[in-house]
Amino acid sequence: MREDGRMRLTMLLCDHAVVAEGKLYINGGGWSVRPSTPVPMFLALKFDVPWDMADRAITLELRLVDEDGRPVVQHGPQGDHEVFFGAQLEVTRPPGLVAGAPIDAAMAIGVPPFGLPAGRRFSWRLTIDGESKTDWAVEFATRADV
Repeated sequence: MREDGRMRLTMLLCDHAVVAEGKLYINGGGWSVRPSTPVPMFLALKFDVPWDMADRAITLELRLVDEDGRPVVQHGPQGDHEVFFGAQLEVTRPPGLVAGAPIDAAMAIGVPPFGLPAGRRFSWRLTIDGESKTDWAVEFATRADV
């Protein structure tokens, strides 16, 4: 656990991910370039939850932003909407875990296919209980049209 007691996060873009028995199973992981055409993507997240954050709801908000930090907006049948996922995470201290040790938690988020402008950079940015850190993000680019 980090000395500052904050949440640690590993986030990976992948073709498919699932959580089973508390573990992440990832296929086609670690890419950072995708086509601009609609393709599915998954976000695999592994949290190291500080001991003192156990047994309470932790609010997660994941937003897709462009290279200027502006939210990405998609157009749909019910109007424009920001590309955003919200979730609650709650962990309990497993029996036998050494006091003060971080608690593992895994999450896989499937993102429906949608197109993005070609030749641009984007990032998924996570906030945890309203707080954000520069390393709570994962970036990718779309291929330039040829």
